Amino acid sequence: MRISSKRRWPVAGKAVAARPDLLERLAFQTAERAQAQLQRRLRCVERVEGPYIQSNGRRLLAFCTNDYLGLAHDPRLVAALKKAADASGVGSGSAHLICGHRREHAELEEALAAWTGRERALLFSTGYMANLGAMQALLQRGDLCVQDKLNHACLLDGAQLAGATLKRYPHADLDAAARQLHGNAELGALLATDGVFSMDGDIAPLRELATLCAKDGATLMVDDAHGLGVLGVEGAGSVMDAGLSEHEVPVLMATLGKALGCGGAFVAGSAALIDGLIQFARTYIYTTAMPPALAAATLIAVRIARDEHWRREKLNHLIQRFRRGAEQLGLPLMPSRTAIQPLLISDTQRALETSRMLEKQGLLVVAIRPPTVPQGQARLRITLSAAHEDAHVDRLLQSLASLRLADAPV
Repeated sequence: MRISSKRRWPVAGKAVAARPDLLERLAFQTAERAQAQLQRRLRCVERVEGPYIQSNGRRLLAFCTNDYLGLAHDPRLVAALKKAADASGVGSGSAHLICGHRREHAELEEALAAWTGRERALLFSTGYMANLGAMQALLQRGDLCVQDKLNHACLLDGAQLAGATLKRYPHADLDAAARQLHGNAELGALLATDGVFSMDGDIAPLRELATLCAKDGATLMVDDAHGLGVLGVEGAGSVMDAGLSEHEVPVLMATLGKALGCGGAFVAGSAALIDGLIQFARTYIYTTAMPPALAAATLIAVRIARDEHWRREKLNHLIQRFRRGAEQLGLPLMPSRTAIQPLLISDTQRALETSRMLEKQGLLVVAIRPPTVPQGQARLRITLSAAHEDAHVDRLLQSLASLRLADAPV
């Protein structure tokens, strides 16, 4: 398919360039991505049973979900959702500020604030909306937003939506972050970072970043989507794991659809922060509140995540077992002590082929390719869960060994 930039239509005797057809342009871009073997495709999952999924009639052992604590199908969460749905229906029926804010929402916000050591918390429908809303409320046009280059897309989009000057430092490079923050003291400054990086699995140097922000008068915001429930005392996340308080990390965001196995997100911090978001976060104000039944189920998930320490202990055991086995096989694992264990393949075609070969052996491990990761850094993003057992990890290692990945160039 070709898009011509030379089409011209006569208007009043003059030839003018035709306006581009937006759908045609999009189709061309999609075709280009497909040709480069970078096209994203949907997979329909028909059934989930513990760590197994059924897709296209095949039962596959999945190592690609974010259900880190194995809570997504916990019968206690299911029962809480059903009970609340029987009492309150399915949808909230309105935005929070109209008549959609239910008792279930308020109770969950109180529990999340207490868990993360914050004064208050505010629920959002998705993590993307939480980050966009918080950053759009905090930043003004011309303010400075400094971010790690490997931050999640919604943090980058949030800064751009706010009209802030976005500067990105090389991954975890504290000196570069300091240089980008330095100067222009009259401008508001926000430093935003993932707590756990979603594609690399490593943890941001949060204590050092907090010190840097305190020195430069900047506000530190942490997206802890992949740390909440997994790291820190009672699973309170990467910020708690680093021993940082609300004063040092004033803006904390985390999602409820990963380790907690439910859906939605929240921002936690001071009463002043939450009051301000209620007034100015457009993604909170102008959208329907999450279903109250989902909030009720999430409240149970919070209690389980806090109390059932064995889930984190089991997950950490599986992580160590996998890393030991991978090291013995000489596999090119990236450094990570979290549930995200990336296996660097580099070449996009080879990453895709490796994923397909694993699927033939009954394992679902998705290949992550550019533009999600930088060019030349395609990988298998292996994720572990408390729902897995030792035998599952061993089966994965055996399959990886059969592919002789250690013998191939990275």
